Amino acid sequence: MLALPFLAIEIHIDPTMAKFGPFTLAWHGFFTAVGIIAGVVLAIRFGKSRGLDPEVGQAVALVGVPSAIVGARLFYVAEHWHAFSGDLPHIVTGITEGGITLYGGLIGGVVGGLAYGLYRRLPILPLLDAAAPGMILGQALGRIGDLINGEHRGTPSDLPWAVRYTQPNTLGDPGLSVHPTAGGYELLGDLVILAILLLVVARVARRPGWVFFWYALLYAGLRASLSPLRLDEAGALGLAIPQLVGFGVIAATLLLGLFLATRRKEPMDLAAVAGADSRRPPVEDAR
Repeated sequence: MLALPFLAIEIHIDPTMAKFGPFTLAWHGFFTAVGIIAGVVLAIRFGKSRGLDPEVGQAVALVGVPSAIVGARLFYVAEHWHAFSGDLPHIVTGITEGGITLYGGLIGGVVGGLAYGLYRRLPILPLLDAAAPGMILGQALGRIGDLINGEHRGTPSDLPWAVRYTQPNTLGDPGLSVHPTAGGYELLGDLVILAILLLVVARVARRPGWVFFWYALLYAGLRASLSPLRLDEAGALGLAIPQLVGFGVIAATLLLGLFLATRRKEPMDLAAVAGADSRRPPVEDAR
């Protein structure tokens, strides 16, 4: 493919945002933190608008966020096992050097939140619905760091919106015009999904579960469709690992949709959603 450098968007930003002694703050880490905070805030506010007690949302977030971090690291280690099999302690000690995957974080966060919700006997479907807009917002903000750092190498492109990294410390391919796959296409796709969830699904589908259903289905489809434009993904069975995960998520989500469609219609029990069900202790008692 003929690259036309003068058409590319040039990015000349050092991936390192600041250094504080031995601690290095990268743009990716900064926007990941911003995404987590913004996502939790949106999830709590969205849940409150649908009858969920904010304290319940906060309690689930305290479990879900660490679970997401652990899941993101473990998924990356599994995907790049050859780099860790000879040095297992590096799985923990090397986390400050980078090495996490978004899918692992999403799966870990959902599993952790679900486990806590089941343990506390909380209403699972309203919790998932509340989490969905916050998760996609957090993903979008985190991708800004990917765009700046040059992470997740894209395939070469001569399109006017291709990006070219010229900073010597970039994590991308210096001087090569490439598709802005993660920090461009996926970021914009995440924002479109967020708009659909808030402006369409949340207003039309008032029964619990459908907001999360459309989040999972739309994002899995988006992520799987972008894999051919990335060069940094491990593969299996002739497909990239994220594509295989995406197809698995789509299959599981369709089963969830079948369950939701055939589930007996019942009015939402706002007292139960708020954690005030007399059959279980309120969340604040568990502090």
